[in-house]
Amino acid sequence: MTNRKFQGLNSFALHLLAMALMLCDHLWATLLPAQEWLTCIGRAAFPLFAFMIAEGYFHTSNVRRYAGRLFLAAVVSEIPFNLLYSSSMVYPFHQNVLWTFLIALAAILLLEKAKALGKWWLTVPLSALIILAGFLLGTLTMVDYFGAGVLTVLVFYFFHQKTWWSRLGQLVCLAVLNLGMLGGYYYSVTVAGYELLIVQQGFALLALIPIWLYSGQQGPHSKWFQYACYAFYPAHLLLLYAVWQWVV
Repeated sequence: MTNRKFQGLNSFALHLLAMALMLCDHLWATLLPAQEWLTCIGRAAFPLFAFMIAEGYFHTSNVRRYAGRLFLAAVVSEIPFNLLYSSSMVYPFHQNVLWTFLIALAAILLLEKAKALGKWWLTVPLSALIILAGFLLGTLTMVDYFGAGVLTVLVFYFFHQKTWWSRLGQLVCLAVLNLGMLGGYYYSVTVAGYELLIVQQGFALLALIPIWLYSGQQGPHSKWFQYACYAFYPAHLLLLYAVWQWVV
């Protein structure tokens, strides 16, 4: 038998993992609220998707089509998201996560234009303004994960190289975003007589393990899988809402 060396995780595997973790988190939010472990592992779903949005930008052959697919999926997902979040078809106080990704993608496009100016004294302040604008827009429009969610995608845009300093940047930035800006719910754990507080959102940092194992390869891919990934988000939200209402 030939021993095959582990080559890392491809994009296909990351997509499946992210969708499974998102399902776990949403199962906890609806049908299985007593199973806290589901939302703990589910915290890793968003950074995985954020990473793939940034990777998608670097690898897409047509950014406009990429943004168009995201926009269409965001529109289709809004009613299922509203139903699950508020049991109403219209809920203006929180928007689904695909809008978060669209804001981040728009920020990336503007950052690229600022970079193309080729003059650091213009690029640096413009980039800072674009990042701030993305954060404020995400917060004011109340998209999922708010401005911190937009910044998460930008972290993977800035630190996308496979280098130690890039991974350190990802770790530090995600720690600040998840332990500081998004943190809030704590678990109290006693170890050797000492009480430790564990931030629930801190489990999102576990997403860095599969991200660092990413091989950069696409893996099995086809149009049907691409469409299935976009359809999974609204479809599973709608299905969970239907089952939740039936059970309740």
